[in-house]
Amino acid sequence: MRVVSGSAKGRPLKSVPGMSTRPTTDKVKEAIFSIIGPYFDGGTVLDLFAGTGGLGIEALSRGMDRAVFIDVEQRSIETIKDNLKSVRLQDAAEVYRNDAARALKVLEKRGAAFDLVFLDPPYKFKNGDELMNDMAERKLLREGAVIVLEYESGYEYPESFGPFNGMRTARYGETAVTIYRYETVQGQAAGADEEESHDDNRE
Repeated sequence: MRVVSGSAKGRPLKSVPGMSTRPTTDKVKEAIFSIIGPYFDGGTVLDLFAGTGGLGIEALSRGMDRAVFIDVEQRSIETIKDNLKSVRLQDAAEVYRNDAARALKVLEKRGAAFDLVFLDPPYKFKNGDELMNDMAERKLLREGAVIVLEYESGYEYPESFGPFNGMRTARYGETAVTIYRYETVQGQAAGADEEESHDDNRE
């Protein structure tokens, strides 16, 4: 594994020892970022089931300002910290050991808010949509935030639900990725007003 592009392009990333994690391949990572970026002008990213930290590190390399990495496994936490040091991005990151549900409660108390979220839970978990709804209820998502949900390709998540609108779904072998945008009713109304004002200016 390596950083595909950006300031840390080409730098290798360690895998988590053992077989408990399933890192996103460079091919899938490159495909994801070609859809959601490929580069960013600042913002904060959450890598919730971080594993090696590869997705969050890629986002930092491509221009995100800050990243929060969370994983329940101590071996993953150690690997993430090692990878951040090796690509010299540790000053832009926070790394915590916790399970996803508890982590969201802690982040809410801290008043955290994210522009980009990676959700890559173990394939046995089918609760990605529940976690997204929980994030929305806890006000952890900024208007227009992008959520990248990675899961087993034989499973189906709703194309859109609640404030989450599906932008694209792609399958790569046993891996599926659906990319959602978080848009509240107020945000959609503001966007419509902005479009209307642009139309008025053109007249």
